[in-house]
Amino acid sequence: MANLSPKKVPMPARAPKLRSRDFLEVATGYTAEQAIEEAGRCLQCKHKPCTGGCPVQVDIPSFVAEVAKGDFAAAYEVISRTSSLPAVCGRVCPQETQCESRCVRGKNGEPVAIGRLERFVADWHNEQADVPACTIAQNGRRVAVVGSGPAGLACAGDLLRMGYDVTMFEALHLAGGVLVYGIPEFRLPKAIVQQEIRRLQKQGLHLQTNMVIGRVLSVDELMEQQGYEAVFIGTGAGLPRFMNIPGENLGGVYSANEFLTRVNLMKAYVPDSPTPIRRGGRVVVVGGGNVAMDAARCALRLGADKVTIVYRRSAEELPARAEEVEHAMEEGIVFRFLSNPVEIVADDHRRVAGIHCVEMELGEADASGRRRPVVKADSDFIIDADAVIMAIGTSPNPLIKSTTAGLETQPFGGIVTNEWGATSRPGVFAGGDAVTGAATVILAMGAGKTAAEAMDKYMRQKNQ
Repeated sequence: MANLSPKKVPMPARAPKLRSRDFLEVATGYTAEQAIEEAGRCLQCKHKPCTGGCPVQVDIPSFVAEVAKGDFAAAYEVISRTSSLPAVCGRVCPQETQCESRCVRGKNGEPVAIGRLERFVADWHNEQADVPACTIAQNGRRVAVVGSGPAGLACAGDLLRMGYDVTMFEALHLAGGVLVYGIPEFRLPKAIVQQEIRRLQKQGLHLQTNMVIGRVLSVDELMEQQGYEAVFIGTGAGLPRFMNIPGENLGGVYSANEFLTRVNLMKAYVPDSPTPIRRGGRVVVVGGGNVAMDAARCALRLGADKVTIVYRRSAEELPARAEEVEHAMEEGIVFRFLSNPVEIVADDHRRVAGIHCVEMELGEADASGRRRPVVKADSDFIIDADAVIMAIGTSPNPLIKSTTAGLETQPFGGIVTNEWGATSRPGVFAGGDAVTGAATVILAMGAGKTAAEAMDKYMRQKNQ
């Protein structure tokens, strides 16, 4: 019988006071009974509008129908046809602005909890017997994937399914890209990421870590000396941006990229970790996206006495996911909306003592469609702080573009591609944040899948 409830089955979550001082996962996931109940809310629309909102084109009504029947293995098989990282996507994708935003049930209530169901199915699958070794017939063609983040993993997964011999090169000592250095353990446990990567390795993926392409080997050398017929660049956007205000070079000022890398990849979240990082005191985070939420909530869990998020627009313009904002507020993070820093104040030892801000008000809309914040006269104030974390965005790393012949880039550093991910250099493709600048995990995955299809077409035509 269909579930006609206008509301989603609530996602179980740990209490704010308990979770705000540790790095255990916040949301605990549906039970089988809850998943079946929620799946029963799906109307099985003939035209599948939700699938049209999914960048990797998961057949959502079909997998939800299998969940409703209790056939979780069949549900996973449907998802895995097009998604290489379902356990990841079920946790960090902004479903509310993609698949769920198109759900018909959302017109007169809440949409079906597609992301929660995907997470349940993936976790159920991962708790079962280990993944068998690959039996896909190989075509004998070699391709390289540079970067092991979501774009690279999605591209590699599709190329493996096509029979290619795929080698992935990762600059760091651990694969996963932003999934391991950027997203905190309490949102995305690293064991889940590594399990997804091991699954690809069992399908035939060759993984080389500590390989900085552009230094150890160039893209040109991969193709001309190492014998790879095509290369995909999915190196992300790891170059932090700053505001260029006085005081940004003081001790105690971090980029969010550095702070989160220390927390996640360098395991500062582990008790008694030797990784240097700010613990305790008063922390101010500048920015309003998901990265700002992650940095603020990490700082709280590392023992900060008070964490304040400073954002220059109003609460309605916050770009972070509503769920992450809600969790941050529940945990006691303070939000100072319509506020903008103009200087970081130093103490006598050239360390952070506070952050000088001005109040803002919203004026006319800017190019993004949001109302432009303008300074309110005589509105200066200072927030006392012991550390400041700048979470105002990142740009693509310039290493690849500076070491690859014939690779056209955009003024902000993104690699120029056509709609299929092909670059100006024949045989070289790119996607994800390395092209667009910082975006979402699922958009990067969609770009990786698109490029994999284009690489396959390129190599088929190459030898005709």
